[in-house]
Amino acid sequence: MTQTELVPGLAGIPAAESSISFINGQEGLLSYRGIRIEELAAHSNFEEVICLLWDGTLPTQAALDAFKERLRPHSKLHPDLERFVRALPLQGHPMEALQASLATLGMVSPRVDLRDPVARLDACLRTMGAVSTLIAAAERHRKGLPLVEPDPNLSIAGNFLYCLNGERPDAIKTRVLDCALVLHAEHTMNASTFACRVVASTETNPYTATSAAVGALYGPLHGGANERVLVQLESIGGPENVSAWVDKKMAAKEKVMGFGHRVYKTKDPRAKNLQILARELFEIHGSTPLYDTALRLEEEVTARLGGKGIYPNVDFFSGIVYQKLGIPTDVFTPIFALSRMAGWLAHWMEQMEDNKLFRPGQIYTGRKDVSYVPIGQRSAAGK
Repeated sequence: MTQTELVPGLAGIPAAESSISFINGQEGLLSYRGIRIEELAAHSNFEEVICLLWDGTLPTQAALDAFKERLRPHSKLHPDLERFVRALPLQGHPMEALQASLATLGMVSPRVDLRDPVARLDACLRTMGAVSTLIAAAERHRKGLPLVEPDPNLSIAGNFLYCLNGERPDAIKTRVLDCALVLHAEHTMNASTFACRVVASTETNPYTATSAAVGALYGPLHGGANERVLVQLESIGGPENVSAWVDKKMAAKEKVMGFGHRVYKTKDPRAKNLQILARELFEIHGSTPLYDTALRLEEEVTARLGGKGIYPNVDFFSGIVYQKLGIPTDVFTPIFALSRMAGWLAHWMEQMEDNKLFRPGQIYTGRKDVSYVPIGQRSAAGK
C-alpha cells in the first residue's frame, strides 16, 4: 500500500504490534502488561518490573531471586570497558558517554546468536546490568573521582546512587529513585523506542540498538524535558514570583515546561505517584525553594489551564526529585535511559520474535527529469 498523504512525525500511525504496554491518554491510563502503573509504583520495584516487561507476567519470588542473581555479575564493568570510560573526554555530555559506552559494551561481550533465546536474554542481562554502573562511572570520571565498584547486595537504584555519590543511600532515597525507574521504564512507541526497534529490525544486537535509542532520547524534544523544567523553576526566582511569571508566559503564548503531554489529556498518571514520593522525600530531608516554587506553579497553571486538559507531566517532578538526591542536572536524562532500558530491551526481544525490516516509504517533493550538466558549463547559481 502506498501512502499518498504525509503524516508529520508519523503521529498516530501504528508501527508495530506490541503486548508490552498500553496508554489511554483520555483517561490518563498507563499499564505494563495490563497492570496499571499506579499499582506497580505503589507495590512493585524496578527489578520486578523488568521481569514483568521481559517475561510478560509478574515473577514468583524464586524467579525474581534467580533474575537478580543472573543480573548481578553484569553490574561490574569489564576491565577494557572501565579503561574506555576512564579515557572519555571530560567535556562530553553524559548521554554521549552512555551512547559510546553501550556500543563499547558490545565489543567486550560475546557475539549474540539472534536465533538463540538464551543468547538473546544473556545479552539483555549484560546490557541492563551494566547501564547504571556506566552512567555513574562516567560521571565520577568527569569529576576526577575514583570509580566505585558496585555492591552486589544493593538494588539497581541503590547501586546507582552508591556508585554515583560514593555513599550508601538511605531507604527513602533508594525507594524514591526506584519508583522513578518504575514510572519511566516503558511508554509504548515513543521516539527512542521506535529508534530501538528500527535498528533491531536490521538484526543487530541489543548493545547497538539501545545505543541508538540513547541517541534518540538525548534530543531535547524527548528526554531532556526535566532538565529544562529545573532551569525554568530557577528562572522564576521563588514562589512569590509565580503568578506574575505565568502572566508573562500566557501573554507571550509561550509553553510552560513540565505541563501537558502529547498523549495524556489528564494529569500524567506517572506524575501522581512521583509527586507523592517527592512529598515524602522533602518532608524527611527538608524542602527547597525550587520545590516550593514547583508546588505554587502547579497550582497556578492547573487553575488556569486544567480545563483545557493541561496538567503536570512526569518531567515536572522528576528533575526536582533528582536534584534532591544529589544528582547533577545533566545526568537526569541518563537516568531516564537507565529506566527506559528495561522497555527498550523488551521491545528488542519482541522485535526479534517475528522480525520484519522497517522500510517506510516517502513522498518525493524534488525535481524530476533533470539533465546532467558538465562542470565547465555550470553557472555559479547552479542553473
